[in-house]
Formats: sequence, structure tokens, C-alpha cells
Amino acid sequence: MYDDLKGKRVVVTGGASGIGLAVARRFVSENCKVVILDRNQEAIDTARAERPEFADGICADVSSQDEVKAAFEQIDQLMGGLDILISNAGISVRKPFTEVDYAQWSKIMRVNLDGMFFCARAAIQRMEPQRSGVILFTASTSGLAANPNYADYSASKAAIINLARTIAWECAPWLRINAVCPGYVMTPMQKAEYTAEMIDEVNSHIPMGRHANPEELAAVYAFLASSEASYITGTAIIADGGGIA
Repeated sequence: MYDDLKGKRVVVTGGASGIGLAVARRFVSENCKVVILDRNQEAIDTARAERPEFADGICADVSSQDEVKAAFEQIDQLMGGLDILISNAGISVRKPFTEVDYAQWSKIMRVNLDGMFFCARAAIQRMEPQRSGVILFTASTSGLAANPNYADYSASKAAIINLARTIAWECAPWLRINAVCPGYVMTPMQKAEYTAEMIDEVNSHIPMGRHANPEELAAVYAFLASSEASYITGTAIIADGGGIA
């Protein structure tokens, strides 16, 4: 637990499932005021029913500039500002590069990269007047090393890492921003793309011998948002069970 997180106003995009939901739950446990933002209203309703402590849930597509703008205006009314943004929403499609058409490429980039841009810009507009804030992007180890069948996803995640570095340079010292790079995490998205046999094969190449639990990643986000990480900005934090090694 991090005492300095108590009362912080937090927004988690992609917060109704997977890593995002685990992160949102962790910040609630840190006594933060948490709003989850997700494009899936049914998932939002389920998450809020399970954890009534969430301040609210907003249905919005992060790839839409207009929807992000409207969502953050609603966040202003709900919380009167913002201290921490967890920009986590993202999608992936497993397909060889030669089979990736422009429609898929564009969709991946709109959600994974444009969504980070829209949400970070909206957050910074609210954080700059108070001269404080933390933004954490969910990137991936796929943004640091080649990963077959994920050319579009990997390209988007590499861009996210450098976007975080650039914003960190421009907005220091009052804003801290980092990119969290998970390896393989046992999320609904992962289960949808991988068979049990594929998961076993992946695990055999991870030094820790398994996928991460979403809660293990949530602990990384909580630390990075806290004052314990006060000198960490503009970098990529890897949590992959030794996979890159």
C-alpha cells in the first residue's frame, strides 16, 4: 500500500477487463477515486457490479477524438480533475504481415496509438494547471523486440514507448510518464488468441515458466504512480518474467 495514493483521482482506459480491470481494482484498494473507461458497456456494468467502489464507468472508444473529449468532460464533472491516467486500452490481431490489410493496420494504430495520444493530451490539459500528474502507458515487450505475427501491434507499441519518452522530456519536472511493457499476461484477450498448446509453448520460453497474472502487473502500475517512483520518468518498465532476457 502507498499512503500517498490515497484520494488520488485516477482514470483507467480499457479498465473493464484484463490488465486494466486489475489496475483499476488495485487503485481502488489504494483508496483512490477511480473511473474506468471502456468501449464495452456490458463489461463496464459487470465490473461496477463486482466493485461498487468505482466512482463511475464511462463507455467510450479511445480511437475517437470526440468520444475521448466527451469522456474527459464527464470525468471533470465526476472528479473535478485528474491526478493519474492509466492509458491502457489496446487491441491486437494475430496474423502474418503479408496477410495484414490496411483496414486492420489502421484499426490497430487508431486504438493503440491514436488512443494514447487523445487520452494523454486530454489528461495533460487537466494536469498542467495543477503542475502535477502521472501518466502510465501500457506498451509491450513487443515494442522492444520482434514478435512474429504482430507487426502492426508491435509497431504501435514501439511508437507508444517513444511517445512516452518525448512527453516526459517536454513536461518534466511536473509530469511523470512511463511506458509499462508487459510480456505474456493471462488476460481474456490472450485466451482468445492462444490455444492451451500455444500457451504451453510460450511458457516454455519464459524463465519464470508461466504467464503473469494481471494483478502482478497492477502492482507495477501502483508503484510507478506512487511517490516511491518519484525519479522514474521517460522510460520503459519491463515486466515479462525474464522473457526479454
